[in-house]
Amino acid sequence: MVELQIYAAGLRAPEKLMGLDLELGAIPGVRYKADAPHDMIFLESDDPHLAVENIRGIFEKLDLEARFVGQTYPAAPNPSATQVIRP
Repeated sequence: MVELQIYAAGLRAPEKLMGLDLELGAIPGVRYKADAPHDMIFLESDDPHLAVENIRGIFEKLDLEARFVGQTYPAAPNPSATQVIRP
């Protein structure tokens, strides 16, 4: 699963939120929640190969600059390359 937090100034405008809904709704397996007062999007996807560049392109198409909060990581090459973290 891929989880991203994205800040985009101006996102709270109704036409930007509607455009984002149309664009993200067309990508299978993508779920998101908008925090409009803070211009933030919390996005998750079941597709481990979801590219940050594709998401950035959606924001650019809407004349928004996507700023990814936190560090972004490339997808693991295969599921056995990761470990379960236990308490």
